[in-house]
Amino acid sequence: MNFRRTRAIARKELLHILRDTRSLMAALTQPIMILLLFGYALSLDVDQVPAVIFDADHSAESGSLAREFRGSRYFKVVEETDNYAAIERAMDQRRAMVGVVIPTDYSENLLQGKAANVQILLDGTDSNTASIALGYAEGLVQTYSRRMHEQGTSKPPPVDARVRVWYNTDLVSRNYIVPGLIGVITMIIAALLTSLCIAREWENGTMEQLLSTPVRPAELAMGKLVAYFALGLTDMLIAMFVGIYIFDVPLKGSFPLLLLSACVFLFGGLAWGIFISVGYRNQLTTYQIGTFTSFLPAYLLSGFIYSIANMPIIIQIIAIFVPARYFINIAKGIFLKGIGLELLWFDLLLLVGYAIMMFYFAARRLRQKVA
Repeated sequence: MNFRRTRAIARKELLHILRDTRSLMAALTQPIMILLLFGYALSLDVDQVPAVIFDADHSAESGSLAREFRGSRYFKVVEETDNYAAIERAMDQRRAMVGVVIPTDYSENLLQGKAANVQILLDGTDSNTASIALGYAEGLVQTYSRRMHEQGTSKPPPVDARVRVWYNTDLVSRNYIVPGLIGVITMIIAALLTSLCIAREWENGTMEQLLSTPVRPAELAMGKLVAYFALGLTDMLIAMFVGIYIFDVPLKGSFPLLLLSACVFLFGGLAWGIFISVGYRNQLTTYQIGTFTSFLPAYLLSGFIYSIANMPIIIQIIAIFVPARYFINIAKGIFLKGIGLELLWFDLLLLVGYAIMMFYFAARRLRQKVA
C-alpha cells in the first residue's frame, strides 16, 4: 500500500465532504437529534431478571425465602453463593442484575419477632431493569412476609428488605440509555457515511477516472475510510460530549479506553459501509441496505433496548454477530461500572477482529469489481 496515493484519495474525499455542506451538516446534527430524542423519550420493560442468592443463615426460614425467589416468574436464579465477591463478579460479567443477601441472624430475628432484614443488591447500569427488579423484589418479600404472619410463623415486623443499588445509584434512565445510544449512533453514522461513496463515484462517472490512476483497491478503500473516519470521529465525540455534559452520565472508567474502543468500532462500521457500496452502483439501493444492516441490528439485537437473554435462542445466535453488542457492553462497563481492560478485553478483541475482517472483505470486493 502506497502512502502518497492513499493520502491523495483521503484528501480528495475530505474536500468532497467539506464542499457538500448539506450532507456535512446532516452528518453532524444527526447524533445530537438522536441522543436528545432517545435520551428523553425512551422507556423500557423487562422480565425474568437474573439473580444471585447469598444465604448466610442456612436455616429453614432462609431456605423458604430463597425458594420464593427461585419459584418466582419475575426472577431467574443463576447462582447461589456464600460471599459478596461472587455477586459482584456476576454483575460485572453481566450474568446477574440482582443479588439477594440473607444475613446470618435472619431466622433468629424472625422467630423472636424482631425485624429480619434482607439485603437486595441491584446493578444500576440498566436503570429501567433495576427499577422494575426493585419493585419485584420488594413485592415478593412483602407477600412472603404477609403469608408468614398469617400462618403465625413470625411476629410483626417479620421481614424488612434493605435495598442498595450499585453502579447507577439514583436509577436515572438516561445513564443506561445514553452509553448504548453512542454505540447505535456510531454504527448508523459509520455505515451510512461510506455506503454511498463508491456508488456515488459510479453515478458521477468519476470511478473510471480513479481506475485509470495507479491507485490500488486497498489504497482507494483506505483513503476513503480515513476521510470519513475523521467525520465519524467528530460525530462520536459530539455524542460523548452531549452524554457526559448535557445528560450528566457519569464516566467512571477510562476515557482513553472508551475512545480506543469507539475508534476500532467506527473503523469496522466504515469498512462495512464500503463493502456495501462496492456491490451496487445506485446510491438509493446502498442507502437502503446500509440503513437495514446498521440501524435495525444495532437497535434491536445489541442489548441496547431489549435484553438478549430474553430473546428466542435463534435470535440470540444471530445477535452474536452484531458488533454493536460488544461496543455497547464496553461503553456501559466504562461509563457506569468503571471496569477496565481486564474484563473488557474479549469484547475489544472481537471488535478488532471485526474491523480487520470488514476492511479485508471491502478491499477484496473492490478489487473484484474493478478487475
